[in-house]
Amino acid sequence: MNPEIIEKQKKAMAAAGLDALIAISPENVTYTTGVVVPSQSLMRWRHAAAVVTADGQVAMLVIDMEETTVKSHSEIHQIKIYREFSDDPMEKLAGLLTELGSARARLGIEMDYLPAKDFLTLQRKLPSASFVAGDAIYHRLRQVKTRAEIDLLRPLSKITDRAIGETLRSARVGMTEMELAGGLVSRLFAGGAENFKLLIVASGERSQYPNVGPTGRALGSGDLIRMEIFGMKSGYLAGVCRTAVVERPTPEQERIWKNLIECKHLVLGMIKPGARCEEIYQKFLSRFSALGFEPIGFVGHGIGLFLHEEPYLGRYGDETLEEGMVVAIEPLVYIPGRMGLQNKDMLVVTKRGCELLSDCTATDELLRVG
Repeated sequence: MNPEIIEKQKKAMAAAGLDALIAISPENVTYTTGVVVPSQSLMRWRHAAAVVTADGQVAMLVIDMEETTVKSHSEIHQIKIYREFSDDPMEKLAGLLTELGSARARLGIEMDYLPAKDFLTLQRKLPSASFVAGDAIYHRLRQVKTRAEIDLLRPLSKITDRAIGETLRSARVGMTEMELAGGLVSRLFAGGAENFKLLIVASGERSQYPNVGPTGRALGSGDLIRMEIFGMKSGYLAGVCRTAVVERPTPEQERIWKNLIECKHLVLGMIKPGARCEEIYQKFLSRFSALGFEPIGFVGHGIGLFLHEEPYLGRYGDETLEEGMVVAIEPLVYIPGRMGLQNKDMLVVTKRGCELLSDCTATDELLRVG
């Protein structure tokens, strides 16, 4: 548990006039407690919750299956356990809130995540409490990372980048996407990652598809390989994407890659505290438009405990960058029926600019393999 995060939540509660905040989603339970509840994200009914009160009490609700894991990894002393299939977790959560003195309180809770039937049960069990949506508070707090979070994401970004770069450099004509994926995952774990999400290995014409996994397709000369993975540690994610070509690129591939890397450096040069996300996106568009392809609605996004977090460097909203934000930038092109090229990097906003976290694989030239 990170005391700085608890203090941030207490200040947010004071500003919003709340007596307690209740985290329900896997990412916000981990954010609050520092603990990953392994099966929470796998089975929706296996609820976990983390409660922080305005006076600084911290408590958890956990299913009995995860009791030993949570208690051995948590510094929290007040942990209420419910039995799967026989206990209603919302009834137990109501009991926990009552023990914390919050039965008549104004409570912020994640309305976006909690199923309606469970919320109605909680309301029924705490008729004197008032509930308000607390989702925006968590979204806002998680935008600016603590030093401990950055210290976790920095090496994880390098582990992820290094695993992709080494795997791509091992590619040869005749290898399959499945073989590349196996090598990538092996290198990721060998580097120190604990898990991963969204493994993409897409070659040849399949590189046009945004989020596809590997197949038995064999690599041929001239194929593009687009490879992306989100390395994971302590619940946090580092997303990196690289593109390579088997043997020799075409002039068109080189032209597109040159533009994407120009866009990358343009965006990196604009990132600093006070920079407006929409303005960065518009400047990106002015460079990207030279390709004549349709852009996606953003060129970057926050990242941490979830694949995509605020802020978005895109065409909607008007967030301003702050020191401590961790952002993934990803100039890309998907050409329907033909190919796709993408480069995704991790960075952190610093006092005067930004620090590139995924700096292990050279990207200024389209990587040639095979």
